[in-house]
Amino acid sequence: MNPLNIKWLLRLTMSVSILSTTLAMAIERPNIVIIYGDDVGYGDVGAYGSTMIPTPNIDKLASEGIQFLDGHCTAATCTPSRYSMLTGMYGFREGVNILPPSAPLCLPTDKLTLPKMLKKAGYATAVIGKWHMGLGELGVEKDWNGDVKPGPLEVGFDYSYLLPVTNDRVPCVYLEGHRVVNLDPKDPLFITSKPVPPGGFNGTTYPIGRLDPKAQTYGLADDQHASTVINGIARIGYQWGGKSALWDDETMADHFVDQARSYITANKEKPFFLYFASQDIHVPRAPHPRFEGKTKLGKRGDAMVQFDWTTGEILKSLEENGLRDNTIVIFSSDNGPVYDDGYADGTKVSKSVKEVDQGHDGSGHFTGGKYQVYEGGTRVPFIIRWPGHVKPGKSNALVSHVDFIASFAKMVGVELADDEAPDSRDSLAALLGQDEVGLDFMPEESPGAIALRRGPWKYIEFSSKSWAHKKGNAKELYHLDEDMGEKKNLIEKFPEVAISMAAVLKRIKRDGRIRE
Repeated sequence: MNPLNIKWLLRLTMSVSILSTTLAMAIERPNIVIIYGDDVGYGDVGAYGSTMIPTPNIDKLASEGIQFLDGHCTAATCTPSRYSMLTGMYGFREGVNILPPSAPLCLPTDKLTLPKMLKKAGYATAVIGKWHMGLGELGVEKDWNGDVKPGPLEVGFDYSYLLPVTNDRVPCVYLEGHRVVNLDPKDPLFITSKPVPPGGFNGTTYPIGRLDPKAQTYGLADDQHASTVINGIARIGYQWGGKSALWDDETMADHFVDQARSYITANKEKPFFLYFASQDIHVPRAPHPRFEGKTKLGKRGDAMVQFDWTTGEILKSLEENGLRDNTIVIFSSDNGPVYDDGYADGTKVSKSVKEVDQGHDGSGHFTGGKYQVYEGGTRVPFIIRWPGHVKPGKSNALVSHVDFIASFAKMVGVELADDEAPDSRDSLAALLGQDEVGLDFMPEESPGAIALRRGPWKYIEFSSKSWAHKKGNAKELYHLDEDMGEKKNLIEKFPEVAISMAAVLKRIKRDGRIRE
């Protein structure tokens, strides 16, 4: 054969090989596991600077993947943050706020969600853990003794095993699919908004915290939380009946880990998406006794050690099932840290340094935390591991949970319609460590405030009802490269920057979408 033809043939073979590899990568469908903490701050993890809380499993995960230093949830509270991650749409567009026990499902059943998008690509989908996205229909009273729906199964999850609301609210039962787990029909379950049992009710009753403080054997709750007392812990809302279905707060982490192990093992032969939403380290913090005393920070610190264990067990399950290399693991949190959040549980925050708990600052070197629009409220631990695809290291790219839908849609070959996930942008290159810049701008929210990040600049607008506005600070501007603690308001020094960013924020709110 002519040498030129041989060389041409070799080049053609190489080109075909490269094309085949490219196509294979384009349709690659790794498993996706999101391990989502609750109220876990940037500084609550060793890899992000914590010295008082040991987190060896999370730290190891960080060393094996990308540790984002400017990674964000979208809101400084749980429901809108989770809403935006699952829908690709900011919570402020629909007025999504922290939901009460009786709230209906706030996720749309007729629009694309993260699990629905992945189902299009052939994924099995599951949510295990805290939900707090509402259940049931608006205006229809939920029947906790029958099918509780719509819920996760109606928004794209094939399987769900839930803490229905959150652990400081009733009902204190698990929900698998549409049904309460282990419920005895002879002791029906009712949830009410007032401390009055349903007419003719003769089932199990529970103490009311504000009326019977001695029933609170796990630590006194504030008045907001001091309603139904279950397992010695007062909760928000009123529960009647359902004794056989009650959860055990101290074994909750173990219980959810068992559910996750079972799901991973049962679905290891096909691509799956697991959204594992831990109850830790949300109040009431009730870590298993084996974790008590693991820190000097009371139940909050010990609950974080428990969450690190939980993370390690999920990673171990992936390893044991031969799934480590073919699984994207994302570790993050729904919002920044909070300390005394309704319960006397050993957390001690001084009046002079309100952010520091006995020497530990859960927001690291940032200002604020849960409920606040400052960096400590939305800049959270954000780690992604994908062996063989993601080079371990640290990234300064600006990234956000809201972009998961568009980014993973690109990865698995799903094309989004114009009206789907309107605030989700393709950040796949940044999430995989191939782009050190990330987003050029990004809104974030908290109760009573909305902010815009653009490069090193942070612009904030407070509503007329917010505490900051009442103090005279309707707007604020910070340069984070020079002032990461957001201490020096530059609104008067750089009015042109504020005006420019205010215009961008106005456009975002006006247009109802970010993705072009």
